[in-house]
Amino acid sequence: MKLQLEEIAAHWGEHLVQMRRHLHQYPELSGDEVETSAFVQAELGRLEIPYKTGFAKTGVLGILEGGKPGKTVALRADMDALPILEKNEGPVISMRPGVMHACGHDAHTAMLLGAAAILKEYQAELPGRVLFIFQPAEEQVPHGGAQPMMDDGLFDQYLPDVIYGQHVWPDLPVGTIGVKEGAIMANSDGFTITIHGAGGHASMPHQGLDAIVVAAQMINALQTIVSRNINPLEPAVLTIGKITGGYRYNVIADEVVLEGTTRSLDPKVRLLLKERLHQVVEQVAEAMGARATVQFQEGYPVTFNSAHWVEQVRKTAHHLLGTGNTPAIQPSMGGEDFSRFLQRIPGAFFWLGCALPDRPVQKPLHDPQFQLDERVLPIGAGLMAQLVLDTLLSK
Repeated sequence: MKLQLEEIAAHWGEHLVQMRRHLHQYPELSGDEVETSAFVQAELGRLEIPYKTGFAKTGVLGILEGGKPGKTVALRADMDALPILEKNEGPVISMRPGVMHACGHDAHTAMLLGAAAILKEYQAELPGRVLFIFQPAEEQVPHGGAQPMMDDGLFDQYLPDVIYGQHVWPDLPVGTIGVKEGAIMANSDGFTITIHGAGGHASMPHQGLDAIVVAAQMINALQTIVSRNINPLEPAVLTIGKITGGYRYNVIADEVVLEGTTRSLDPKVRLLLKERLHQVVEQVAEAMGARATVQFQEGYPVTFNSAHWVEQVRKTAHHLLGTGNTPAIQPSMGGEDFSRFLQRIPGAFFWLGCALPDRPVQKPLHDPQFQLDERVLPIGAGLMAQLVLDTLLSK
């Protein structure tokens, strides 16, 4: 059973665009995907695909039983939006100020519903079963919605043999797929450092202990962890993303809070980053006469692809899009909650090119001006559907 993208685009393209635009206009934050979940349930009901709810509050599991016995394949899409004020213009923008689908989850949801619609037409011929996982709270690091869905019994009835996930990717042109064996996305840990000094008048700094000065020294020292403690051939990131402290221009700050993240692709590097972070914070604070505490939160693990299922993604993509459509890629240091599914079930996570052809500089994911080329929608839906067919029919 081989699909043709031209037929998918002609038959389902308009509906895919309508679904994605509706979801884009009415985004919901992590854990609050009530209307989005209802939309998914209504669409599955229209397709006469049975579904279950109650996973991580708003998660949905669609179940398509094939007409013949066989393997179980799972497909996943995330549903949540981000707390971002959209800065695009036009008729298809967020109707909810301060909430935006700036990471393409609206497209992911629409494409998985499209794949469900395509596969429904082949139900009698399917040798196996398809699980359609609509996940909430992917952006809710470090907790996310994947583990709560599994804790709520997502796979109690059917444990998949393989699971696939995809993510729109503005660094790749439409019609290309980014996939690789092993680590494709990094672990994403977070930390909060609280520096305790002593307040005072700005004109008499010797009578206080300036937490801002301590913070400046600490930030500089923390950067040496990556540059001097980590093997240069091992990817690692340590970023301070937020600084909070001080009262006004003429007051010595008694407290500063630093918030940041560490990223890596290897468990040993992950542990080293954590250990050195604690050491540098404590020792810099002590050297300057201050006190500091660290709250470290382990977030998503590395997204690790199985070589066998990566090869299946490549084969399917070559059939649908041509042999030159899977360029070599480097892993991203971004994190992904799909990693928790891959810790339990073998599978593959891949990137779906969505770059706008008329925009020389693409806006990245999580940017308030992020946009995608909607021609990607039938490609993503068709690729997911064909992956299921190829996987179930493979020996």
